[in-house]
Amino acid sequence: MDGVYSALARIPLFKGVQPAAVKLEPLVSLTNATYKVTTGGLAYTLRLPGEDTYEYVDRVAEEHNARIMAAAGVNAELLYFDATDGTMLSEFVEGITMNENMFRQDPEAPARAALALKRVHHLGPVFKSRFDVFAMIDVYLGILRKQRASLPEEYHEVEQGAEAARRALEAFPIPLLPCHNDPWPANFLDAGGRLYIIDWEFSGMNDPMWDLGDLSVEAGFGPKQDRVMMEAYYGAAAPLALYSRLALYKALSDLLWALWGLIQHANDNPRNDFLTYALGRLRRCKRLMSSTDFGHHLDAVRMGRQDVSTLLQTSLGFLNDSILR
Repeated sequence: MDGVYSALARIPLFKGVQPAAVKLEPLVSLTNATYKVTTGGLAYTLRLPGEDTYEYVDRVAEEHNARIMAAAGVNAELLYFDATDGTMLSEFVEGITMNENMFRQDPEAPARAALALKRVHHLGPVFKSRFDVFAMIDVYLGILRKQRASLPEEYHEVEQGAEAARRALEAFPIPLLPCHNDPWPANFLDAGGRLYIIDWEFSGMNDPMWDLGDLSVEAGFGPKQDRVMMEAYYGAAAPLALYSRLALYKALSDLLWALWGLIQHANDNPRNDFLTYALGRLRRCKRLMSSTDFGHHLDAVRMGRQDVSTLLQTSLGFLNDSILR
């Protein structure tokens, strides 16, 4: 715990506070060390970054984006951020951490999460960073090469499908919006009916459909929950071509986070069996990309449709004059 107290000592809010007056409770985190810090009757969240996260997280951009989201009431309020190493202190949000079971048991949960993400997307072009799944894949592959980590056969079996998805998505691009980019259930906090989204490490400008596809995968959505999510987001029955775009991003989500898992495994991260995690996601990605449906989804996205474009513009607020200018 010495590192925790040392980090607190650098934060002006804790100047003069003795360790004996501080209560620490570890919080669940896969790569960072995160704690609930209680002192003087007030509670905070302290995030100490994982040792190797500097290789793929832009902390300057994270602070910028996280503060915007806090000001909008989406994220917890930031009280301290050291962009040189990623140490962050924020308001502790008293709430229930969402998980797959909550999304499975609450029929309204997919719609609530979709609307929370839509609120993020509606803020306009305000994020500094850019999240591009294909660029991130290249970054992760570069890190694995640097670590001299061998890639499993399952990765090579999905390379061609990933390239086909890239070409299809580039053939019918969607304007970029502020996105969270890592909306797994634990990043949603239900605070008495208000939904917060935390952890903005991967935030950046992106195709908003990535957020919906990644949420679907991480929360274990089936077709019915996908429909609830999509109809809540678009306020209407979305064209089938948008479901095809969703399907491509679901497959790419498995590929990207499988590579992330391989990095954690190579770094000997003890918080999970990351090799099993990565191989499981690669195998699911392979199943998705090997299906007949995947070819249909590629065609639907590649061709694009005018009614899709119109619905996207109307739903995402591109017709607002301030954005168009």
